[in-house]
Amino acid sequence: MKDDLDKYIEARKKRDTEFEVGFDEGYRNFKINVLLRQLREENGISQEEIAKRLHTKKSAISRIENHAEDIRLSTLNKYVEALNKKIRFEIV
Repeated sequence: MKDDLDKYIEARKKRDTEFEVGFDEGYRNFKINVLLRQLREENGISQEEIAKRLHTKKSAISRIENHAEDIRLSTLNKYVEALNKKIRFEIV
C-alpha cells in the first residue's frame, strides 16, 4: 500500500520529467550510500577499522558512505573487498 509520500512522488514524476530524472538518480546514489554503510555495520566493523584496512582516514570512509555518487569504481571495489565481499553489476 502506498503512503502519501509515494503517491506524491509518483504524481510529481508524471508531470515533471526533470524531477523524475533527478529523483531517480538521487535515489540510486542514496541506495549505494545505504548499502555500503549497512554492509560495514552488518560485519561489525567501525569506520575507523575499515579506514585502517584501506590505509586511509575515517573522514574518507565517511565521505564514501555519505557521497557515494562520486566514488570511483576502484575505490568501491577496495571498500567492498576490505569487507571480504565482491561487487556484481547488473545492466538492465
